[in-house]
Amino acid sequence: MHEHDDTGDKLEHAYFCYLADKFEREPELLEIPLQTISRWRERGTWGGEQLSRWEKLIQAARVSQTDLQRLAGVLRADDEETLFFKGFDPFPGVLSTQEKQQFICASRH
Repeated sequence: MHEHDDTGDKLEHAYFCYLADKFEREPELLEIPLQTISRWRERGTWGGEQLSRWEKLIQAARVSQTDLQRLAGVLRADDEETLFFKGFDPFPGVLSTQEKQQFICASRH
């Protein structure tokens, strides 16, 4: 029997928790995912419904501490629905190369 190695799942969850922490400390970084969404739309990317949902969450988080906490809660959530939603995350470019290194899972195969 083959056991599931959940290292990647744990790293992905840690990545989103790290993003939540970073946005709480530096809310001005919320501009980066909004620019990403805009670029993706210009290119005609799929996942428009999820990108619109992200955009609304992020726009609200820019103007309200309550909504910033709501966004952080979504980023920290670990349920199936939220995991699917996170599959469309617009956060490339928020973390530095050095920060990203801690979330890379090296295959043991």
